[in-house]
Amino acid sequence: MTRPDLPSLLGVIALGGVAGPLLLLLGLARVSGTAGSLLLNLEAPLTIVLAAALFGEHLGRRATLAAACILLGAVVLRVTPGEVAVDSLGVAAIAAACLCWALDNNLTQRLSLRIKCLAAGAFNTALAFTLGAAVPSAQFVVLAMGLGVLSYGISVVLDAYALRLHGAAREAAYFATAPFVGAAAAVPLLGDSLGLPELGAMGLMALGVALLIRERHAHEHTHEPLEHDHLHNHDEHHQHEHAPNDPSAEPHAHPHRHLRLVHDHPHVPDLHHRHKH
Repeated sequence: MTRPDLPSLLGVIALGGVAGPLLLLLGLARVSGTAGSLLLNLEAPLTIVLAAALFGEHLGRRATLAAACILLGAVVLRVTPGEVAVDSLGVAAIAAACLCWALDNNLTQRLSLRIKCLAAGAFNTALAFTLGAAVPSAQFVVLAMGLGVLSYGISVVLDAYALRLHGAAREAAYFATAPFVGAAAAVPLLGDSLGLPELGAMGLMALGVALLIRERHAHEHTHEPLEHDHLHNHDEHHQHEHAPNDPSAEPHAHPHRHLRLVHDHPHVPDLHHRHKH
């Protein structure tokens, strides 16, 4: 971490670690489990739009159509009366949470999540005690921590790798499959039921996710000279000399310099493909 990283780090903590979870909890309290799960698909198109508009990632026609399908599915879920409980304030809170995480995803691609999780967890715990929350029973704490390890801990680590390797837009496409699992699980676990509007919304969102995953992108592009430090293998983008004290086993991390390179291959907007089109 360097000093120029500090604004991004503070944004990641405030948006992804504090505001997003709080808004999600407020929203989930006002909608059904199925509606909440489906509305979480808003995170994907919002991440994609921000990645293209603010962070320089390329967005092709297929990705644009996919984002539109997911957004339309969310609109169908909101405006069509069905069997799933939907509240306007709850929808707005979950949509705002998705916007926070969309910004978080784009900032996180350049940063580590370890500090975010530590700071956000400490802040939210302190906030709960400030608002008068009592320490729950030991059994409840153990169950909550077990759920947190699976649903947030391991998930965040794997998501960080996806952001670095595939870019924020494509990561959002893969991550958008999670709410479908949540919506399906809400039926047996919470007693929710799915009507035609919910099935239609799910179909539109599934189509959007499928289009995003199947997108392929290749063209001749130029890698300008770059010097940085990150975990890497010696692939076609990492043909550099090693200093005597640099590690040899792969993958490894050390400061290294990329020379100018022009080539053509299928790629995604990862750490090494942030070029203009």
